[in-house]
Amino acid sequence: MLTSSALVLLMTPGLALFYGGQAHSKSVLNMMMMVFSTFATVGVLWVIVGYSLAFGDNTVGGWFGNPAQYFMLSSLLAETVQTDGLPDLAFAAFQGMFAIITVGLIAGAVANRMKFNSWMVFSLIWALLVYFPIAHWVFDLDAGWIASGIAAVDFAGGTAVHINAGMAALVLALILGKRRGWPNDAARPHNLTMVMLGAGLLWFGWFGFNAGSAAVANFSATYAFMNTVVATCTAICGWLIIEQIRDGKPTSLGAASGIVAGLVAITPACAAVTPLGAMAIGFISGLACAFGVGLKYRFGFDDAFDVVGVHLVGGLVGTLLIGFFAWDGSPAGAGGVFYGGGWGQLGIQAIAALAVMVYCGVLTAIIALVVKATMGLRIESEAEAVGIDETEHAESGYDYSGFSAGSSNGVGAPEPVAVATTTDR
Repeated sequence: MLTSSALVLLMTPGLALFYGGQAHSKSVLNMMMMVFSTFATVGVLWVIVGYSLAFGDNTVGGWFGNPAQYFMLSSLLAETVQTDGLPDLAFAAFQGMFAIITVGLIAGAVANRMKFNSWMVFSLIWALLVYFPIAHWVFDLDAGWIASGIAAVDFAGGTAVHINAGMAALVLALILGKRRGWPNDAARPHNLTMVMLGAGLLWFGWFGFNAGSAAVANFSATYAFMNTVVATCTAICGWLIIEQIRDGKPTSLGAASGIVAGLVAITPACAAVTPLGAMAIGFISGLACAFGVGLKYRFGFDDAFDVVGVHLVGGLVGTLLIGFFAWDGSPAGAGGVFYGGGWGQLGIQAIAALAVMVYCGVLTAIIALVVKATMGLRIESEAEAVGIDETEHAESGYDYSGFSAGSSNGVGAPEPVAVATTTDR
């Protein structure tokens, strides 16, 4: 569990690279800072009250865990506090990594234009009021109404993590508004090498995410691990096929996005389907998410790095397809339409997905509007033109001064030269 926790923690720096590479060169540091900042907000809040809200005894009719039950994790500090031989503190550490990266996922939708301080406040309140309660519904196998009440299958967080983050990204992008010049002047990713590296680290860490959700090194963990491999492989195929047909060229960004789409879709289903079912879910998610990223152009919402198209669409695909591909001989034990289980499981999966979307959508809108009214959400248009790295952090991701003057090889300018931040990429 500690190894799995470390793997999931690595996903957050991987996500920072994945998003940072897609950003403008004068926005890369801000984008990475938005992701890394979730350690500072969510990580601290998780210890104080987050674990209690997610895994405490039911309060408010089962919508929240008891916020005082594990306050500051003090009741988990005795060596004897264990569940089935696993220290509860190890489980708390593992789930804390989930909370951190879920909030970080949202940041990709609002790149280049959101005030950093406002993001910090938004992320803290959103974790408190949205993520922790939904984690209680989905991950608390004894008390959560989605997990134990209606018995929806979500092994590692398709609803609590991906549908949740994707829906929040959609609402926040709508309230924040479009980037300056979008979509006619949408900037290209400034570093696709960084994007590919980030996708690789995400895939590596995802084995802790999915297999680690078994909470012990057993057959269920092995089962989830293998399905996580094959679903991601077929998702790459699906995405690249769409690109080849639609654009005539398969791209590295498409391959990296296909990796994430497959990982998202198999997350809820990794212990519920056969490897053949995992391959089908992965391939369908690659196709669906490749189409899904175009929704922002059709409906006019500026989701900068396709959090909606990949995480919301991919999360819905994986959650709903369990209703078709679930095999009753799997560790999850549920049966879907294709294995004689009828339509009941599909209905349960749809209820879980819809409940998360509605709750998240309403609460996210309220939080964003309150922050907008009190602090403001968006940087000034002039600051956006100059670059959010400079205006929000007084930094630049790249130093171009050595190439502006001086020796013929472009290195070693004799005098410091100001960086032309308005035009560089």
